[in-house]
Amino acid sequence: MKRPIFSHIHKEGYVFGSLFFVGAVLLWHVHPYLGKLGLILTAWCLYFFRNPNRVVPQRDGLIVSPADGVVQLIRTVVPPKELGLGKVPLTRVSVFMNVFNVHINRAPVEGTVEVIHYHKGKFFNAELDKASEHNERQLFCVKTEDGKKVGFIQIAGLIARRIRCDVVEGQKVSRGERFGLIRFGSRVDVFLPKGVAPLVALGQKTIAGETVIGDFQSKEKPREGHVV
Repeated sequence: MKRPIFSHIHKEGYVFGSLFFVGAVLLWHVHPYLGKLGLILTAWCLYFFRNPNRVVPQRDGLIVSPADGVVQLIRTVVPPKELGLGKVPLTRVSVFMNVFNVHINRAPVEGTVEVIHYHKGKFFNAELDKASEHNERQLFCVKTEDGKKVGFIQIAGLIARRIRCDVVEGQKVSRGERFGLIRFGSRVDVFLPKGVAPLVALGQKTIAGETVIGDFQSKEKPREGHVV
């Protein structure tokens, strides 16, 4: 069953959509073709801010993707000190979102938000590895009920200029719960806890809140994949 494209629009979409529409009307008075272009951009703006519901897997131990997009990088690196995850290298899964993906981000695990840290930075292409260290970003760490910690980071991209956070420290979140968004094109990194293998492969498409990227209970080795 297909989901309607405009079934849900994030509230910011109505604000920006209204601005785009006013611009389209003004352009129409300059030339009808420019006005039509403005209407197309208005429709794209609403499409960008779509906020669909998702079917979140409920089994204990699952870690879901926080973003729609493509698995761009899987690296073993030391997590940022702000996350409080220690100095031991962990597996980092990076999901890149282009301007056509849903940009509502969702919590990868259920637990309590222990850390929220904003870091002002630059705006390199979010597909580059250096974006994790140099770009504007918002860091989160969620502690599960049994004491495990999962860190994840919203990273602004080349044309993204706003990271929105809708949760606060100390707040409890459910797996797959919406926690913010990034405008317009960006990336989200997830640090899997030690011993948890990535259950996605490079180039794989992910759906926020639905695609399982890790499992505390699984003994499976890092998953590989190939294009067919």
